[in-house]
Amino acid sequence: MQLSRGQRVALPDLMSSVDLEVGIDLEGIAADVSCFGVDAAGRLADERYMTFFNQPQTPCGGVQLASPAGFEAGFRLALDQLPASIDRLVFVAAIDGAGTMRQLTTGRLCLIEHGQVKASFALRGSDFADERALMLAEIYRKGGVWRLSATGQGFSGGLAALVHHFGGEVAEPAPVAPSPEPVRLSLDKRVEQQAPQLVSLVKTARLSLAKQGLQGLRARVGLVLDASGSMGHQYKSGRVQELLDRVLPLALHFDDDGRLDVWAFDTTPKPLDPATLDNIGDYINTVRGGWKRWYGGTNDEPRVMREVIDHYRRDPQAPPAYVLFVSDGGVHQNRAITELMREAAHYPIFWQFMGLGGRNYGILEKLDTLSGRLVDNCGFFAIDDLHDLTDAQLYDRLLQEFPSWLQAARGQGIIR
Repeated sequence: MQLSRGQRVALPDLMSSVDLEVGIDLEGIAADVSCFGVDAAGRLADERYMTFFNQPQTPCGGVQLASPAGFEAGFRLALDQLPASIDRLVFVAAIDGAGTMRQLTTGRLCLIEHGQVKASFALRGSDFADERALMLAEIYRKGGVWRLSATGQGFSGGLAALVHHFGGEVAEPAPVAPSPEPVRLSLDKRVEQQAPQLVSLVKTARLSLAKQGLQGLRARVGLVLDASGSMGHQYKSGRVQELLDRVLPLALHFDDDGRLDVWAFDTTPKPLDPATLDNIGDYINTVRGGWKRWYGGTNDEPRVMREVIDHYRRDPQAPPAYVLFVSDGGVHQNRAITELMREAAHYPIFWQFMGLGGRNYGILEKLDTLSGRLVDNCGFFAIDDLHDLTDAQLYDRLLQEFPSWLQAARGQGIIR
């Protein structure tokens, strides 16, 4: 059956089962496809039901990212495995890099059963203008029957508009001028050429930034690494290098120079070379002679905090700073840390504290509710193992409180 735009049809009229494939071809544009599993209110209530390149399967197995034979992209569906809370599946495409949907030459979305195309919906670039994302089709429940809607609706805001449309919780900071498209394209190309292992992470970070309304924001990014003796396992196992790999994409998106400022600390602060695409490959084992040369003492958080504060205060015209501070616990200088964070609340610096594989995080766990600050400038979360979180979940955790701080800091005149 050939479907027209806006047409709706019951799946039992097309096929005999609820096990099927969705095949997608989009010629003339470079686009990533995703499937949003949303509830009856059209909300992505559970982010595990967004299926895309970095989360290729739902927890129930009802949706899997898979390209049917003869198609560039697509999904494998087992609709009877979806929980009752998932009311509809929305299939979307978002352009990666430069371009608009008007550049689509030919496109199609097909429903396939046992290798046979049962329904096809054709898409043409002439139906669109400068949209950068597209809602292709929906499979939804109605009266106990799964139905198909051939949608073909464009979104001018691209991926951010889609996430806002389905997630409903995108932060709304003060308007920020978006980065010019050539900069984004240049970033993608540079990553592919210099650090191809980060390509997926860069895309996932972009998605999380869009969910929080942070696309186009200019900021400096710093990473402070606990290098006390108890952190030895995290360095030896490669977890610290993996963390660097996952944090650098935030710096690449926030900072045109693509520099991630890095400090290690034990008894003393140890400023390290900025992490970049050029040195990220084996940073932990090579920079300043490798981690064994700059770890092993006891942890003194206030000394490195003072150095970080002084570093980001040197240029009052520079963009705000986002600092990820990693500790495995043993924090005991609570009073000194409290005083520093109250002072730092007057400066354009946001502190995201992350507990990694330890215990006794002391005042770090309570900074989010600390009184006597001009603004809430801190966040905290702890995980036992970096692998406990997917890349998307980690970025969402890292960025969860940053938009609120930006809004509060603007309100107090801390940042412009």
